[in-house]
Amino acid sequence: MITAKIMMLGDIGVGKSSVARRMVFGRFEADYKTTIGVDIMTYEFTLSPECDNCPVKLIIWDTDGEFGQRIFDTAYIGGASGAIVVSDATRPTTVTKMNGLVASFNERFPGRPVRAIVNKIDLAPEVDDATVPGLADGSVLATSAKTGAGVIELFQSLGTDLWRRAQR
Repeated sequence: MITAKIMMLGDIGVGKSSVARRMVFGRFEADYKTTIGVDIMTYEFTLSPECDNCPVKLIIWDTDGEFGQRIFDTAYIGGASGAIVVSDATRPTTVTKMNGLVASFNERFPGRPVRAIVNKIDLAPEVDDATVPGLADGSVLATSAKTGAGVIELFQSLGTDLWRRAQR
C-alpha cells in the first residue's frame, strides 16, 4: 500500500474542505464552516488498471486558507507527498493565488505531484482556457464539490502519480 500525505492548499472559501469531504464522505455539505488550522482526513482506494488494483491511502491535510504562502513556513507542510491547490471559478483572484502556491510547492518539493484545480465550476459555466489558463492542456483541472464533477478523477490522477513515483 502506498501511504501519502496530501496538502489541500488555497485561499479561504475556495472549497478545499468541500472537495476533500466530497471524496472522503461522498457528499456535499452546504453548511460552510471555516477550517481553523488543519483538519486531517483519510481516504483509501485502489488504482486500476494502472497497477492491477494497487491500494492507496491518502492522509489529507485540509489547511486553513489564512496561511497563504506562509503555509511553507509551518510544520504542517513537512513530509508532504503531494498537494491539491484549489481556486474558485467565481473569484479570479484565487486563480492567481493558486498559481503562486503551485509554484511554491514545486520549489519546496520538486518532483512531488501537485494538482491545480478550479472548483465551483457549477457556479461559473463560462470558465474556459481564456479565463483559467491551463484548462485546455489539462495542467489545471475543473471540479465541482457540489456536483462531484471531476473530484474522483482528481484523486485518481494524483494517486496514479504517487504510485508511479513510488515505483522509481
